[in-house]
Amino acid sequence: MTRMRRMLPLSILIGGTLLLGGCYRPLFAEDLPRNQYVEYDQARNGVQPTEDPDVFGNPKPALRRRLDPQ
Repeated sequence: MTRMRRMLPLSILIGGTLLLGGCYRPLFAEDLPRNQYVEYDQARNGVQPTEDPDVFGNPKPALRRRLDPQ
């Protein structure tokens, strides 16, 4: 029983260290496209806008510019 009491804090310390260590680098690079449509849009028309300001300057999705046939 006393041996178990001595091992419990040590095992908690080792487990906490492993959990807090986590990954040391991100899984995906920041410059990679987020979905398959990004590369297609860049090759076809260049980078498409995602937001347009409305009358008051608040950002809104740029659906008209993105879906408008050119």
